[in-house]
Amino acid sequence: MQQKLHIKVGDTVKVISGESKGQEGKVLTIDRKKMRAIVEGVNLVKKHAKPSAADPQGGIVEKEAGIHISNLMNVVKGQASRIGRKINTEGKLVRYSKKSGEEIK
Repeated sequence: MQQKLHIKVGDTVKVISGESKGQEGKVLTIDRKKMRAIVEGVNLVKKHAKPSAADPQGGIVEKEAGIHISNLMNVVKGQASRIGRKINTEGKLVRYSKKSGEEIK
C-alpha cells in the first residue's frame, strides 16, 4: 500500500532544508518509490545534452532535479504550514493547514 503524502502535484511548496532552502515553487511530479518530488525552478542542475533531432545544438541544459519530500512544506496563503487530515461536513477526508485551520482544495 502506498503511503499518504502531505504534498500533491500542483501544490505550492517551500524548501525547508538543503541547498535550495527558502525557495518556493509548484510541484510538477512526485516519485513515490524514491519519495522525491520535482519542484518548478528549485534544485536546478546542469545536464550535458548530446545534439539530437529535437535539439540540434546540444550543449549544457539546466533542469530541475528531484528533492526529498521531507524537505518540502506546503504553502497556504503565503505561509508555510504543516498539513493535517480531517473529515469535513460532507464526510470526506480533506487536508487542512495546521497554522490557519483552512481546508486545502
